[in-house]
Amino acid sequence: MELFYDILKQLIRIPSVVGAEHPFFMFIKRELEELGVKVEYYDGVLVAKGSNPEAGYISAHADRHGLICTGHNEFQYAAFIAKNKADLTGDSSSEQLLHNFTARFIDEKVQAYEPWSGTYIGLGSIKDAFLCERRKNIIFKIDGFDYLFPGMPIAFTDKLEIKDDLISAQLDNVISIAIIIYMYAIGYKGTAFFTASEEAGRSWRFLLEWFRRFNIKTDKLLVLDTSPYSTLEEIRNIDIVMRNRDSNAVFRSPLKEKIKKIAIKEKIKYDFKDSYLKNKMNKNGTIRSLGTTELGRLIHATKGEIQGTTLQIPTIGYHTVHETTTKKSVESMIKVLQKVYIDI
Repeated sequence: MELFYDILKQLIRIPSVVGAEHPFFMFIKRELEELGVKVEYYDGVLVAKGSNPEAGYISAHADRHGLICTGHNEFQYAAFIAKNKADLTGDSSSEQLLHNFTARFIDEKVQAYEPWSGTYIGLGSIKDAFLCERRKNIIFKIDGFDYLFPGMPIAFTDKLEIKDDLISAQLDNVISIAIIIYMYAIGYKGTAFFTASEEAGRSWRFLLEWFRRFNIKTDKLLVLDTSPYSTLEEIRNIDIVMRNRDSNAVFRSPLKEKIKKIAIKEKIKYDFKDSYLKNKMNKNGTIRSLGTTELGRLIHATKGEIQGTTLQIPTIGYHTVHETTTKKSVESMIKVLQKVYIDI
């Protein structure tokens, strides 16, 4: 596992704000090519192919939350700027952040970077943040960035923190990227997708375009991600998270049962997120969305021609630089993937 944490530490330092993922894609490309993996770059999706591309289809989104300069000394949350809103439907975990906004961003360090080369431009600190109801976005005040042009991405500065059995950083979804690279290092031979703009609700479109480009259909697409929970106690009692469905579609894939059987055999504790959300709904009497996922949108758009399931790491502090999970969850996910794709 030491190699995995080395990979994760490096990836976390590379900015990848929604819509400005290119420098991160280039870093992933280099890492995989050093492992002898073929990498193809298409609009919105980086595709890795091992020596047996049909041995598996694993996907993870490469973007992370950050800010975008939208005018002179004006900075907005990147996922919710005007040009991204057409793909947001209001019931994703990202969008619900707007309605549970706190001042947690104050004093966070941020770095501006050139969106194509990834060149570091400058360091700043968030001095204020407030929800603008008219624009339905979070507006930030940052000292020292008055020279930035509109469209310039600003990432949260971050590094991996490991304390006892917990790991913390802006994990969503760099941790899944690190797991996929590690999987190739230990013998995965299938295909992997790294998608852009998932936090803006667009990543499924790029994935759909790839499958249509090559007329490929599958019922074994596995999408990796993190999954938000409320308390540390909850995530200590869950190692991996799956889904039967989201608000868009039911997940019908032989992978779901296969993963469940592996979890039972290996004594890995699992939860189904849709069941968890329904139980919370029943207890407090409020109707809560089952959430939207990249996979659900893809299944819905293809009328089931593309099917699969999700495998997620439970976390707290979702969409912050302090998102936290347990080492056991990470090790459990890797063990499941190893059993599915390598120890055949």
